[in-house]
Amino acid sequence: MAYLWGMIASMRIIALSLGLMAVSAASNGQQTVGTFLNTPEAFDGYTLLAPLSSTTTWLINNCGEVIHTWESVSKPGLAAYLLEDGTLLRTGKADSDVFSGGGMGGYLEILDWESNVLWSHTFATPTLHSHHDVEPMPNGNILVIAWEAKDSTEAIASGINPLNIGETGIWPSVILEIEPVGTNEINTVWEWHLWDHLVQDFDAEKPGFGTVADHPELMDINFHANGGSPGPGPGGGEDWIHLNAVDYHAELDQIVVSSRNISEIYIIDHSTTTEEAAGHTGGMYGKGGDFLYRWGNPQAYDHGGPADQQFGGQHDSRWIESGFPGEGGIMVFNNDGTFAAQSSVDVIYPPQDSPGVYTASGEDGYLPSEVAWTWTDETFFSSYISGAERLSNGNTIICEGASGTLWEVDLDGNVVWQYINPVSQGQILEQGQAVGENAVFRIARYSADYDGLQGVDLTPGNPIELNPFGYACELYPENPQAVRELEALVYVSPNPFAEWLNIELINDAQISILTPDGRVLESMFLQTGSHRWSATHLPNGVYLLSAVDGYSRSVHRLIHY
Repeated sequence: MAYLWGMIASMRIIALSLGLMAVSAASNGQQTVGTFLNTPEAFDGYTLLAPLSSTTTWLINNCGEVIHTWESVSKPGLAAYLLEDGTLLRTGKADSDVFSGGGMGGYLEILDWESNVLWSHTFATPTLHSHHDVEPMPNGNILVIAWEAKDSTEAIASGINPLNIGETGIWPSVILEIEPVGTNEINTVWEWHLWDHLVQDFDAEKPGFGTVADHPELMDINFHANGGSPGPGPGGGEDWIHLNAVDYHAELDQIVVSSRNISEIYIIDHSTTTEEAAGHTGGMYGKGGDFLYRWGNPQAYDHGGPADQQFGGQHDSRWIESGFPGEGGIMVFNNDGTFAAQSSVDVIYPPQDSPGVYTASGEDGYLPSEVAWTWTDETFFSSYISGAERLSNGNTIICEGASGTLWEVDLDGNVVWQYINPVSQGQILEQGQAVGENAVFRIARYSADYDGLQGVDLTPGNPIELNPFGYACELYPENPQAVRELEALVYVSPNPFAEWLNIELINDAQISILTPDGRVLESMFLQTGSHRWSATHLPNGVYLLSAVDGYSRSVHRLIHY
């Protein structure tokens, strides 16, 4: 059964104008960026942030204070990772006369702590162009996803319906395992091509002809998620699949990738040789480079119907690591999972006959029939990019990419940390400025004992945003015990109250008015002192007042009559 925590998790904090009247002399600032919420329940660590409009990559603590920055010559293209040796693996953008689409990459680099380029390579040729994501592997190699150009003649010869071909052909997907060599060379040690794993029922005279429903291990070259017309995704008809994520499971020696345009994830065997990966036999699981498992949209292999589709343009498929709560599950940022402009973070557990051997699909597609864990919020939506990752303490770190909003929620769906990216159109905003065009592809959270953070200066500086608020934000050790009495942060009177409520704060704090079921009605940042709030616009009833100051959280029950 899927557990939907939308009502419980409706703690999204949005600074709104509420008609609050300040009795104290201090003026009320309105927070628009930076850390909005940091509680003792948040995972204590450092967040890697690479805004899409900037050539700078930031490492911040939970209070939003800058720990370190790296400078590059290119905007992200799109992912960035801090490696265990302390270097930064970063994608960048490279121009192309052939490829142009969402997630454009083409460049990969490794920077040291001082932003010196230790290694770089351009994956931008007339026939191949990397994009979106890479995956650092335990052996020091890197998995790269790329577009592979096939012109119209090649596409038609493969059995594709000419109506499904873009202006210049199509771009099926490639996964490369590369070994960085020297300062700018690579050794390609393994590769997988989707082009080797196709089925089609359009032309009996062309390769791969067969019954699509009988071959879920192959990709129907004529399936498009919008009903068969040229591609619905950011690359048009050429960018037929639009992979946007790659993850590696070392124990299983398997790879999972995410296709936005097909609304499916796929698991393939990495234990194969490159020759075996081009065929249908061989490798640890005996299926060569065919799909071991797929999930999200069974219509893509003629199983089920529209009601069975679970994913909508999803991103960031990844396994929950061994030893972490929920280990073995696959977590996905489901961008349009409800098909009603609402995103969710979902976890599934593929049924297995033995480790890495997935149970055959049912009548309506691969199992499970529903997700095992999900989180959403009534205002939570990103139509593109975005990601989520389970942390070692059981919390989930989430990047709502389009709005640059970062969340951390616990297993019960409670929001324990929230941050809004203050970098917009390549410029750093002042606190209080309106936010827009501050997208972030994905983030990563690293613990203080992470190998890549040893022996370097982690002294916090100022927040990224300019003119930051002067309120205190406490950095908590892992699993601390709250020491402050709840009533000590905020006092309210009278209660019950009619038209006006007096709010007395001993610290600057974020104040939220909620319904009893946790839905945020109004929220604002208030400074230390006395404030008078008019509630005449609210219906009479019972409400909750939440106060969070970065050190503790206080909740009061209010009666308005």
